[in-house]
Amino acid sequence: MSRLFPHRAWPVAFVAFVALVGAAGFRSTPGVLMVPLQDEFGWSRATTSLAVSVNLVLYGLTAPFAAALMDRFGVRRVTAAALLLIAAGSGLTVGMSASWQLVACWGVLIGLGTGSMAMVFAATVTGRWFVRHRGLVIGVLTAGGSTGQLVFLPVLAVLVRDHGWRWASLATAGAALAVVPLVVLVLRDRPADVGLLPYGATGPVPEPPRAPGGPAGTALRTLRGSLRSRAFWLLAGSFFVCGATTNGLVGTHFIPAAHDHGMPETTAANLLALVGIFDIVGTVASGWLTDRVDARVLLGWYYALRGLSLLVLPVLFASTPHPSMLLFIVFYGLDWVATVPPTIALARSVFGAERGTIVFGWVFAAHQLGAAVAAAVAGALRTRLGSYTLAWWGAGALCLVAAVMAVSIGRPRTVPAIVAD
Repeated sequence: MSRLFPHRAWPVAFVAFVALVGAAGFRSTPGVLMVPLQDEFGWSRATTSLAVSVNLVLYGLTAPFAAALMDRFGVRRVTAAALLLIAAGSGLTVGMSASWQLVACWGVLIGLGTGSMAMVFAATVTGRWFVRHRGLVIGVLTAGGSTGQLVFLPVLAVLVRDHGWRWASLATAGAALAVVPLVVLVLRDRPADVGLLPYGATGPVPEPPRAPGGPAGTALRTLRGSLRSRAFWLLAGSFFVCGATTNGLVGTHFIPAAHDHGMPETTAANLLALVGIFDIVGTVASGWLTDRVDARVLLGWYYALRGLSLLVLPVLFASTPHPSMLLFIVFYGLDWVATVPPTIALARSVFGAERGTIVFGWVFAAHQLGAAVAAAVAGALRTRLGSYTLAWWGAGALCLVAAVMAVSIGRPRTVPAIVAD
């Protein structure tokens, strides 16, 4: 390779990062659109939260099957198709007039599209293209989602305020479409496809044998084998809490909660964008630490500190940002998805390189199930009680439980093998 690109892995990683930023666009819109949809259609927070929950469930449940599809049909094809689904779902929302259409577009189409990429996409790319700096690169790619939040949230909030929520949906669709040509031109499934070794590899890396049966069968057999492992349950349980306390609760309900206290939506959106800024720093740093520190210890600290911050959040809301709220935003941003690099590292170390990616897909499904439950429960609590306080306190307590689960995982050991039916 030339001096400009010392290894093809780096442009591949860059395009993967851009694709993740594009996919993050629509995931950043629920909080911005909740109030406008309520104003136009009269839909309650519980109704819009249902659509978010469907999105989050499919976002998670699609992940392990997407990992198997990438193994069978290639990363490039699956990623391009996923971005097209995101664009279609986002664009079609502009014509909706009933809440079931919100669930179909916002929930089903966007959920399937974003779920086909997400964390398993990042894990697949780094696992195949990198040996050296793998933890650091997975941290950078994971931060792509937060960068998408950073890029889109303020823009979408201004579009909603000045031109209406439909323009925000169209902007998201256009952003997803714009990434498709880059994916087609640059992404390749494995380094061997272009005659290279993974970055940092010292010798040939044999391609793992393809699992028998179709992608769905591979994903389900992997789940069946993993269910016999205590480590899987601890990883999935702690990541369930991670999803509940990020995408499900803060990502979905922070802007409406701030609005309840008199804060303008654009101001609250800018605060969440700040979460995205500091999440980039926190996730990259977490990737660097994962290459050097016991992943279980990292997860224990991340969850414990996140829980303590959520317990004090209800008293921080006000009509304008103040230093204590800004401190929360900085801290929560640093911790937002810092859990991802050590969780992926544990999945790979316990379950093996190739199998670990699909296992992480199922762990990520638990993450999104937690997000869906939190989004729906918080919306229902707000509708019934008129306040989000109980939701914040419950999430903080769950984080403390997750910290205990993380440090209890135990050291990697051989787990039950997967066999063909």
